[in-house]
Amino acid sequence: MQRHNFKKLKIWHESMALVKETYSFTKSFPDHEKFSLVSQLTRCAVSIPSNIAEGTSKSTLKHFKTYLEISLGSAFEWETQLIIAYNEKYISEEKFWELENKVQQIQKMISGFIDGLIK
Repeated sequence: MQRHNFKKLKIWHESMALVKETYSFTKSFPDHEKFSLVSQLTRCAVSIPSNIAEGTSKSTLKHFKTYLEISLGSAFEWETQLIIAYNEKYISEEKFWELENKVQQIQKMISGFIDGLIK
């Protein structure tokens, strides 16, 4: 298997942008969320591009696909936490829809990339 350079993958770049955005918008969360929801959101966000990068180091498509699936799972977990943040009124409706759209685009991109590997 020819290895991918994760720094050249659009899914990695979009995921890195989500990480930056996550660190930015969680700064306004209440202090009591620092070690709970903020921590969960940032860990999930960081997990998305990290698993994409780690997957590129694997020597088989099967192993690469596994890391992409973990990355996709983190994106869905992040989306759930975003919904919680919105329900708790930590973010505005406008910000919620902006971020919801971003993460869903990332999910589609990762899924499409996985499908492309299988063919």
